[in-house]
Amino acid sequence: MAKLIISSSPHLRDSSSTASIMKDVCIALIPATVVGILFFGYKAAVIVALSIAAAVFSEWLYCKMSHQEVTIGDFSAVVTGLLLAMNMPSTVPFWMPIIGSAIAILLVKMIFGGLGHNFVNPALASRAILSLSWATLMNTFAAPAFLNVGGADVISGPTAIGASGNGSYTLGQLFLGNVPGTIGETCKIALLIGAAYLFVRKVISWEIPATFIGSFAVCYLIATGFNFQETLYQVLSGGLILGAFFMATDYVTSPTTRKGQLIFGLGCGVLLFIFRFCKSSKAEWCSFAILFMNVVSPLIERFTYPKSFGEVKKA
Repeated sequence: MAKLIISSSPHLRDSSSTASIMKDVCIALIPATVVGILFFGYKAAVIVALSIAAAVFSEWLYCKMSHQEVTIGDFSAVVTGLLLAMNMPSTVPFWMPIIGSAIAILLVKMIFGGLGHNFVNPALASRAILSLSWATLMNTFAAPAFLNVGGADVISGPTAIGASGNGSYTLGQLFLGNVPGTIGETCKIALLIGAAYLFVRKVISWEIPATFIGSFAVCYLIATGFNFQETLYQVLSGGLILGAFFMATDYVTSPTTRKGQLIFGLGCGVLLFIFRFCKSSKAEWCSFAILFMNVVSPLIERFTYPKSFGEVKKA
């Protein structure tokens, strides 16, 4: 006679851990990081190194000073520092990634209780603070010198978004990343390779990226009278691809339910369209769209979380 063993939840388990997931994100960002260094020179490499080192040190220092268990082993600080570097121009002074990582870890993450308790994405929140505090520095970009490790020419001209409609850049340049921008957002091929790795490893699912990019594209198609070229130009410009696959999918600051993730992605796409189409196109609004949806994510979660079996409404 076979025995029926009844155990308490959880009934589904896997070998995934916070450290393994964070390591997968780091691996997925390697192509974009390498290309960013090749395009923008040694300064990009220094910014990436400083940003990661400052993030890890800030978390270690906070844990030591607050007499808590040191949590740098989960690699979440490494991911925060790397994502922040991906969102910074290669022209910023070297003190800025250090300040930015300290803000991300101390002000946005650790002060709220550490990983799992922050209500917005630390890297994006830090980028927003830096952009508002030092707007000129955060909006001065370098024209990439392809495979020129020695550096790139600094310009303060328009990014691909700012140059939309005047024919400054081709779709091929946008796809390859041969345009001014932040270190990690320009080369879409590198970002898509990293995204494919995350899908294969089942770190992310399709709901948020698909609805984010899809809703943005549909809105732009309708607004431009079904101008497919302009819509594709906008999809490949700025931080949309980086944000949709690597930051909007953050486990902590996005809904866990499938319905909630669809709503979250839809909101990100519509907000980004509104910001870009109705507001100045000089700034990168993808970060602000995701941050806004981070704030309303708990509300989305509340109304989309499935009811327990047998639960009845309170009178």
